[in-house]
Amino acid sequence: MPICVFDIDPEGLSKAATLPEPVRDGHYRWCHFDKSDAELPQFLMAHVPDIPAAALTAPETRPRCDVHDDGLILNLRGVNLNEDGPSDQMVSVRMWVTRSLVVTVRQRKVFALQAMREEAEAGHAPSSPIGFVGTLTTALMGRVRDTVFDLSIRVDTMEDAMIEDKGIPADDLAENRRMAIRFRRYLGPQRDALLALSALSPDMISRGQGAQLREQTNIGKLAVEELDSLVSRMTAVQDHHTAETARHQARNGYVLSLVAAVFLPLGFITGLFGVNVGGMPGTQSDWAFGALSATLIVLTVLVVWLLRRMRWP
Repeated sequence: MPICVFDIDPEGLSKAATLPEPVRDGHYRWCHFDKSDAELPQFLMAHVPDIPAAALTAPETRPRCDVHDDGLILNLRGVNLNEDGPSDQMVSVRMWVTRSLVVTVRQRKVFALQAMREEAEAGHAPSSPIGFVGTLTTALMGRVRDTVFDLSIRVDTMEDAMIEDKGIPADDLAENRRMAIRFRRYLGPQRDALLALSALSPDMISRGQGAQLREQTNIGKLAVEELDSLVSRMTAVQDHHTAETARHQARNGYVLSLVAAVFLPLGFITGLFGVNVGGMPGTQSDWAFGALSATLIVLTVLVVWLLRRMRWP
């Protein structure tokens, strides 16, 4: 069973429908499926050409926009708002669009499609298939823009912490960097798909629809450029963090070396005089311990003076 089926008239008024019913003239039908639906292959065999049908059921997808005969194969990605995965594990929307039919297939729940379904249930929907594509694209790219903007704020916070010489959690830095890289993986092809979509011939999209799609293309370009910038900025933050960690380790090692240089001769002497064998000098003298302590003090002062003379500290 499809998730939903609606017939939509040229005024954008929508009505729930069933698949056996024919589409009335001037209307278009939106059929929304889950990829795991057992009835999906049979529906595609009856209503969708082979190549678009294969694109709708492919195990893996990347964003694309290709004209096929009188229809449009369109794959887009959106931010994952489900609880079963991180936002950068973007959800896919697969579409086949003609003048009288819009088929959408999801693998995970897509909240932008869910919002459009609720609007259609209330009787309101885009008045044309390309208008449907434009509305969906606007919703998807709006969430993408907000997510990239939120990631940019987090990177700004990291850079401020770096400038103020505050600690930067290494796990947060690594996770944000991975998130930017994974977003860039999908949004690069999505930018190209949106560019191809906005460049469709005038007989497929109107001037107003073209302007809307070009605006979403511009958002895609900005998102990709921002992600490229964020990856470079986080690389700089990572390099600074690595350099600061190495500097602190070197400083700690240097301090330990100084301490060892001071106490090494003292430890040698005390170890030598601590040997429990006959013949040790001063074992019967009351002043021997004081003399040994004074010698150690003098030796410590001498070692410190030599280290400063050699400009170690």
